[in-house]
Amino acid sequence: MAKLAFLGLGVMGYPMAGHLQGAGHEVTVYNRTSAKAEAWVTQHGGTMAATPRAAAEGAEFVLACVGNDDDLRAVCLGDDGALAGMQGGSVFVDHTTVSARVTRELFAAADASQISFVDAPVSGGQAGAENGVLSVMCGGDEGAYGRAEPVIAAYARICRRIGDSGAGQMTKMCNQIAIAGLVQGLSEALHFADKAGLDGRAVVEVISQGAAGSWQMANRYETMIDDQFEHGFAVDWMRKDLGICLDTADETGASLPVTALVDQFYKDVQKMGGARWDTSSLIKRLR
Repeated sequence: MAKLAFLGLGVMGYPMAGHLQGAGHEVTVYNRTSAKAEAWVTQHGGTMAATPRAAAEGAEFVLACVGNDDDLRAVCLGDDGALAGMQGGSVFVDHTTVSARVTRELFAAADASQISFVDAPVSGGQAGAENGVLSVMCGGDEGAYGRAEPVIAAYARICRRIGDSGAGQMTKMCNQIAIAGLVQGLSEALHFADKAGLDGRAVVEVISQGAAGSWQMANRYETMIDDQFEHGFAVDWMRKDLGICLDTADETGASLPVTALVDQFYKDVQKMGGARWDTSSLIKRLR
């Protein structure tokens, strides 16, 4: 068991930190809104700190799950940042979905203080975090990853090191690219079934057992049919992630025509008032 700090108690970070405390680790939490940290301590035990630096002091591992590149820089850098409070030989594990650029920037900043930095974005949504069955894709030095993996296991179904710093974030981009096309395809299939006068549930019961089957189909088709979109990853967050994918594609020379198109479809959903609907709400623009 280890002394840990966890920074960011949103819909993902709150249960992830809870799994760490439940596994027997000594967890100190920090959240920008202190009321959330107070609620977490009341529910799970552990302690809370007023700044990322205070949370990180004396911790063997500092884990973070915040919003975006700027949020991650804010909790890492500066006089009150976590890196200022961490000791040499400790490990920072970042579960935020951010650009590979900021990951490499913070890897270098940590390395200058003899701190290891592992980028470890996750997939599985709020339900995966609550149930402790996230997929975790990692980048960083092998030694640091080897030390962090048993800690991450508290909320992971699978955890793998893909390569050097930034490789985890690049893999998360692959994940979001694949999901974008899948959700649009499922939306079109259900829309087509409805227009053709077919029973959508019966259609999915059959086609989900063949080559068309996917996690999105198994877990989202019923709520899509019922016009319910409060079950997970928000459209705003998906557009943030797809923006990272498209920017990185420009840098690497990759071609992402379907991803670019679906990103614009999500923009349409935002204009419809669906910024906080989950990503399966793509079907709304077809209706």
